[in-house]
Amino acid sequence: MATVRNDLLDRIRDLERQVREIAGRSQTRPPLDQIKNGDVRISEGGQLVVVPPDKSFATFTAGQWPDGSFGTVLRRMDGSFALTVEGEAEDRGTVRLWSRDTAERDRILVMDDKHSPRHLGRPWMPLQLHPTADQRTTDTAWAPAWVGISPVHNAVAHLQLTTLAEAGGRVRVRMRVEGGEAEVVDEWEVPAGKWTAHTVERPLHRSTFLGEVAIQVEHLSAKRRKPIETRLLSAYARNTVRATEAPEPPAGREGDTGKPDPTLPVEADKEEHQDVEAGAGKRDRAKS
Repeated sequence: MATVRNDLLDRIRDLERQVREIAGRSQTRPPLDQIKNGDVRISEGGQLVVVPPDKSFATFTAGQWPDGSFGTVLRRMDGSFALTVEGEAEDRGTVRLWSRDTAERDRILVMDDKHSPRHLGRPWMPLQLHPTADQRTTDTAWAPAWVGISPVHNAVAHLQLTTLAEAGGRVRVRMRVEGGEAEVVDEWEVPAGKWTAHTVERPLHRSTFLGEVAIQVEHLSAKRRKPIETRLLSAYARNTVRATEAPEPPAGREGDTGKPDPTLPVEADKEEHQDVEAGAGKRDRAKS
């Protein structure tokens, strides 16, 4: 007859007790597909992906991109982009909100600026400019035609103007960002007797988001008693389209009062107060 160890029954009872404990814990703890407390951490690469049934795309993707950087993509149920945080290092984490219009799903509605991290990329915001009594003048000295102060949202100012000078003349645009000095950013000749259009595009150097920019359009006539008139066709700020358009950073000078520069008078009232997923295509990249 085989020998039975004296403690075998005790071992069996211990095993039974442990099984009961495990079974009891499985009833009190959340199942493996739920988390009631604590963090979920994915480290050393990888992605968290949600793929709907019978779909070939993920509606949610967060994690590492092929180049080693990290990003997030939210898609709608039809596969179009909804919200993206760029995962490619060259985009510096650009955030984009995409249109759900079925005819223009490639359209970016809201984004920060790819090349100027402190500015809004889209939407493009208007710059307020107001006509003065000298919008039409015969003065041969510089006279203000349009003036205004606006909060800074986007990185690049865009002005479109047209001028008629009976005997010819000149037009120039001066700008001053908050805390800086007024400077002439563009100046051009106007021939006699015909409307002359001109577009000014200028990065808002040393500007801060929601700081202020003062803009003044000035003109002069080439001859006394010969009128010159300048009309403003559009005035807004836009996102950068290339890295060379990125504005210079603010000076950050100590003790800056932010008071208006007396050399740049402004007659207007002062307001208080621009490849998402790896392998998915790089839509609207040229526009951003």
